[in-house]
Amino acid sequence: MTTSRASDQAYERLAHDLTVGRYAAGSRLPGERDLAVELGISRATLRIALARLESDGVVQRSAQRGWFVPRQVIGEPPSTLQSFTEMARARGLRPTATVLLQLVRAATLDEAEKLRIAPAAPVIQIDRLRGMDGTPVCFDVVVLPQQTAAGLADADLTDASLYEQLRERCGLEVHRSAYTLMADVADAEVAALLGTRPGAPVLIGDEIAYTPAGAPVLLGRNTYRGDAYRFEADLYRRA
Repeated sequence: MTTSRASDQAYERLAHDLTVGRYAAGSRLPGERDLAVELGISRATLRIALARLESDGVVQRSAQRGWFVPRQVIGEPPSTLQSFTEMARARGLRPTATVLLQLVRAATLDEAEKLRIAPAAPVIQIDRLRGMDGTPVCFDVVVLPQQTAAGLADADLTDASLYEQLRERCGLEVHRSAYTLMADVADAEVAALLGTRPGAPVLIGDEIAYTPAGAPVLLGRNTYRGDAYRFEADLYRRA
């Protein structure tokens, strides 16, 4: 068998294994020696197949650690507001949410100003770890006025869409979000939640969500793994 034909067959075999999920997103492929033995080819031929897969964007190479399957990178379409649940479903992934904290407390001065409520008025804080297909992707902290979102104070929000729960339980529709994104690094607590290392890059999104009438609905802080989220936007110049 020629090298070209052997590399084509290895490429097709590995592409199939990646498509059916034999190697999970974010996982490391077996070493080149083991892969070459499994496929019955030389390491030089294997590298030709892996290079093609790398150009297709389905594997990544690390000089120190070998070959990896890229993590699923999520992001909202430009100028489109989507909930985390909607982003996951649009990609054929299963959204998950683990509730870490759910309580009623007094609003801070900053929260009260942004939510247009009285200082120290009761708010609901909900901390959740969001994932896709069981992989942690985002640590989500949301604050809502109890006066308008009382139905969420003791609701079971496990694996639930907050936008859907706001609509169904509180009659509130999220229409737009004022969103600020910044880069940071994970502290030990966030790193443990997201399955990464302290100091790893994260993207932090702060938002104020509004109803169609312009009333603030919630404050949110979303901390995403830096290798699992991409923010897109359409930008226009002033006339």
